[in-house]
Amino acid sequence: MNTLEELNIKGFIDEPIDPTLDLYSEIRRLKKEKNAVILAHYYQESDIQDIADYIGDSLGLSQEAAKTNADVIVFAGVHFMAETAKILSPAKKVLLPDLKAGCSLSDSCPPKLFSKFREKYPDHIVITYVNCTAELKAMSDIVCTSANAVKIVESLPKDQKIIFGPDRNLGAFVAEKTGRDLVLWNGACMVHEIFSREKITKLKNRHPEAKFIAHPECEEHVLQMADYIGSTTGMLKYTMTNSAREFIVATESGIIHQMEKASPEKVFIPAPPNNACACNDCPHMKRNTLEKLYLCIKNELPEVTVPMDIILKAQRPIERMLEISAQFGL
Repeated sequence: MNTLEELNIKGFIDEPIDPTLDLYSEIRRLKKEKNAVILAHYYQESDIQDIADYIGDSLGLSQEAAKTNADVIVFAGVHFMAETAKILSPAKKVLLPDLKAGCSLSDSCPPKLFSKFREKYPDHIVITYVNCTAELKAMSDIVCTSANAVKIVESLPKDQKIIFGPDRNLGAFVAEKTGRDLVLWNGACMVHEIFSREKITKLKNRHPEAKFIAHPECEEHVLQMADYIGSTTGMLKYTMTNSAREFIVATESGIIHQMEKASPEKVFIPAPPNNACACNDCPHMKRNTLEKLYLCIKNELPEVTVPMDIILKAQRPIERMLEISAQFGL
């Protein structure tokens, strides 16, 4: 079976790696040799974050990569993120260590079903959260992030009718903050819906001085308990500037690595999920490993491609978001 056949079956190239190989050194060598840039989302394993050129949220990473003169973008994240990088850098080759690194939120909104949903509301514009497929972005009027979603909606006339997707929890949060009656697609992130209010309450009782911070993709009953609600980057900045010494963190646990690096004197506690596991890891994000990253950059596979017509259509709602952001200083 050849490499491409293996790739089609497993989603990544699986070949023997010399156990004595210094993967960090080899990845750095290959990165220079191939003029590549490595992007790592906050939810990646710590060893991948530590070797990345840029660490951050999905759209911000794609924007940083677009500014570089790199020929190759290696996105240690999930599939829709690599697609976004391709949309913003269509001339660059975009690689993903494991093609099966998907997203429960993105998967919860199939474009064909969303198209039929949109037809029910012909007088509505569509605002989509960036955590969606390239095809869904191409069907949108404006793309938003968790950091700017509220401001994007507030920038529009109050009588403007809006469909918001794919995340129902973020949409409900935006609706509550803006007072708008949004039509919500019924999608969600599996990681942000597993947090237990009961367990968080008990944890807060054991750590009365801790600040509880949450991502707006969490369910409303969790957000009601939060001292701070914000994007992953926003949560990180909050922990750096707030005087509290302890934080209970309700988002994917990978971000805690950056929080600990930025504030080593502080304590960060993952919010407990409503299951038997003591963790809140995204299984899709964690499909990427240092070994897969090495093989990915070595073989320049798997590659993520997006049809040019989808790229051009998807660029427009992203540009509209950037125009609104510039206009209102977001």
